Amino acid sequence: MISLTLRNPKLMSKQNEMQIDAKSIYQELHDDFTNHGSNFVVMSHFGEFSQDLVNSLSEGLEYIMDRRDVKRIITKRMFSIMIEGLQNIRLHSKVNSLNKKIGHVMIMEKNESYSVSFGNIVDENSKKNITDYLNKINNMNLENLKAYYLDILGNGEMTDKGGAGLGFTTISLKSKSKIKFQFINFEEDTCYFEMRVELL
Repeated sequence: MISLTLRNPKLMSKQNEMQIDAKSIYQELHDDFTNHGSNFVVMSHFGEFSQDLVNSLSEGLEYIMDRRDVKRIITKRMFSIMIEGLQNIRLHSKVNSLNKKIGHVMIMEKNESYSVSFGNIVDENSKKNITDYLNKINNMNLENLKAYYLDILGNGEMTDKGGAGLGFTTISLKSKSKIKFQFINFEEDTCYFEMRVELL
């Protein structure tokens, strides 16, 4: 497991509480994510996710990167990561106590390399499945990951919400990096799941 180590002791202490406000989790994650010297925050959003929002954020990211004269190949890779991460939140996030699907996306640039963070609410069963799956693909080299991706496309059984592990696999392939992840205790029987990748 490639886990994240949070620097903020306040958030670490909150992990022992059963009721944690999602916005406060996001704020702590945002502080930790951006606390790395001189960086440019490309995008940061927290809240509910709809298909319209997914489209808007993705198009907005592409516009921002084009305006910053980012190489087209990097923009395309980032766009793919963005789509998969946002669709994962929209389709697979569990609702909170207010019956809302809450999540976040953060993108940061430093010296032409990018860090991306996605987060959403998951249940205990999903926590185990995500951990097992991410450990599996994190242990693959790039060549094996490409072969596994093609195997999923050819033989993967689609879930009732679409996908067959394609989202995480695509994110790992397009970023060419391992996926770091963590789970923070949230409401009863749920966790706030965060994953981070580097795009070099």
